[in-house]
Amino acid sequence: MNTAAVSDEDTHDEHHDHGLSDVGYIKIALILGVLTAVEVATYFWDFGILEVPSLLILMVVKFQIVVSYFMHLKFDSKVFTYIFVTGLVLAMLVFAAMGTSMVFWQNPSGCDISTFC
Repeated sequence: MNTAAVSDEDTHDEHHDHGLSDVGYIKIALILGVLTAVEVATYFWDFGILEVPSLLILMVVKFQIVVSYFMHLKFDSKVFTYIFVTGLVLAMLVFAAMGTSMVFWQNPSGCDISTFC
């Protein structure tokens, strides 16, 4: 009985051993903190036309780091990677569609639905 408990613990440890130490996780957390500070800096400093593209790039990089290391996606099956990438692409497409709706799909006559122009 005792042997079965040891083998269960061994398989559990092997399953969750991803080769990244506590120091590695701290380094990744610091990198994420720096990237977040850069994102916050876009509020205080004028990045001009590069503001939105830089925020989108930072969003994708942070997403990739979080799902790769903290969610252990880097060490799991590639199917999970495809699922997360598909979600990221869909989210960016929805964001882009909403962004274009603010610019390209406005009513040029100034009429809204309540005035029945």
